[in-house]
Amino acid sequence: MCRYNPPMARIVEIHPENPQSRIVAEVVAAIRRGALIAYPTDSSYALGCHIGDKRAMDRVRQIRQTDKNHNFTLVCSDLSEISIYARIDNWAYRLLKALTPGPYTFILTATREVPKRLQNPKRRTIGLRVPDHRVVHAMLMAHGEPIMSSTLSLPGDDMPLTDVEEIERRIGHQVEIIVDAGTTGIEPTSVLDLTGDTPVVLRKGRGDLAFLE
Repeated sequence: MCRYNPPMARIVEIHPENPQSRIVAEVVAAIRRGALIAYPTDSSYALGCHIGDKRAMDRVRQIRQTDKNHNFTLVCSDLSEISIYARIDNWAYRLLKALTPGPYTFILTATREVPKRLQNPKRRTIGLRVPDHRVVHAMLMAHGEPIMSSTLSLPGDDMPLTDVEEIERRIGHQVEIIVDAGTTGIEPTSVLDLTGDTPVVLRKGRGDLAFLE
């Protein structure tokens, strides 16, 4: 079910447990055409677009008011996709297997498959994650590749946006689609740097980190 509010974003309602394939396909088609979407994850809402879309990246930076060094994340459907875009040591792979799907973002060394504009310009790393959310999984399976993503956190806010009406009010004129699948969490992901010999916590978020203690 869709309701239109031109020139504002189109709000697309999707069932959170049983995503309708027709609506999922509609969202994916828009992403492929260059749309920037706001969509729910297992932590909070995020901004998403086609991988490597420079125009969309610039729009995300404008919305979040960040510079060219802003780190984007590739949201993947499973571990097999992660291995395409990142170099993973055996110990890191075991950790990824234990924590995915879930509310974690992993910083890993990027492979040549990752467009340079997505990598951290100094470290050549990329953020990757596998959300535990049925709508996101359905989108990724229909899309056939990762979605480039960034937490929907606006300048001056302490927490990411989680409410569809607030998202529409605040950035509805800056995105094409807002995916409404109900409420989400109110915390961003926990971020783990796995480029060294042991995990380094870069941000404590929704994902439990007690196993590191």
